[in-house]
Amino acid sequence: LQQRRGFRLSAPAAIQVTVRDALNQALDEELERDERVFLLGEEVAQYDGAYKISRGLWKKYGDKRVIDTPISEMGFAGIAVGAAMAGLRPVCEFMTFNFSMQAIDQVINSAAKTCYMSAGSIAVPIVFRGPNGASAGVAAQHSQCFAAWYGHCPGLKVVSPWSAEDAKGLLKAAIRDDNPVVMLESELLYGVPFEMSEQAQSKEFVIPIGKAKIERQGTNVTLVSHSRPVGHCLEAAAVLAKEGVECEVINLRTIRPMDIETVEASVMKTNHLVTVEGGWPQFGVGAEICARIMEGPAFNYLDAPAVRVTGADVPMPYAKILEDNCIPQVKDIVFAVKKALNI
Repeated sequence: LQQRRGFRLSAPAAIQVTVRDALNQALDEELERDERVFLLGEEVAQYDGAYKISRGLWKKYGDKRVIDTPISEMGFAGIAVGAAMAGLRPVCEFMTFNFSMQAIDQVINSAAKTCYMSAGSIAVPIVFRGPNGASAGVAAQHSQCFAAWYGHCPGLKVVSPWSAEDAKGLLKAAIRDDNPVVMLESELLYGVPFEMSEQAQSKEFVIPIGKAKIERQGTNVTLVSHSRPVGHCLEAAAVLAKEGVECEVINLRTIRPMDIETVEASVMKTNHLVTVEGGWPQFGVGAEICARIMEGPAFNYLDAPAVRVTGADVPMPYAKILEDNCIPQVKDIVFAVKKALNI
């Protein structure tokens, strides 16, 4: 009646959702949608997950769908890979991706290579997920980024979400994918709220793997990043905008397959490139982006060399002041942009 009288009914507004709750929502919806999906890992069931990502799922779905495992990554990752080969769709949680080193034979040799080695007759639809990269005050053995490690390996898909929408849409896409997917989350983002659109609140919301997102339009320089540093790039862009520099910020979302076409199109527009990542510089994600730009059509549009902003080339120190100086900060991105633009 109100619409007939000329009143406009407002659509349901976007809501604030933390990355933790977005991941929980995605797991809940996929466990409900497909009985082949199950979650396993250390403390994921009765304790509701070390980071409370699986809160409430054990009570809702029971012991067969949400499974606590012993502290043996090689063991439970192997169980998950075997289950995927047998037709189930496991979600294997590592308490941190640093611990995935215990299971790297299962991830690389068993999961990533089997489809190719079986001439496509054996699919391995599995998701390996958990926190990746630096946390806070947990020192070298709990703080490295594995985007370049897993992005290096054919047979895997590798996704790295930033926002709550990224987390939900990419996890659902990963669970539905018939290939092994490594999902690299950020522990420091779990409690951060992001705006979630009405579309993203749908049970069928999925973000295509392999498609980057332009988070901010700009004309002077392209900033490319993934995971938590995307937020730093947006902060740096806001600072630089006050000085008349308009940054285009690209959230990669997927490390492999990489959406280099979106990066190329942006570089052709801005003529400058800065990559930002929390991982080490040598053979890193930024190094790969720079190489691909150099080899492709966008190279001739660059007005200056590309600049990489990375983590420091050292194991992560424990002391907070040293830790802060090992992780890219907003000031580092601002400095790199000014270097690229020669200002």
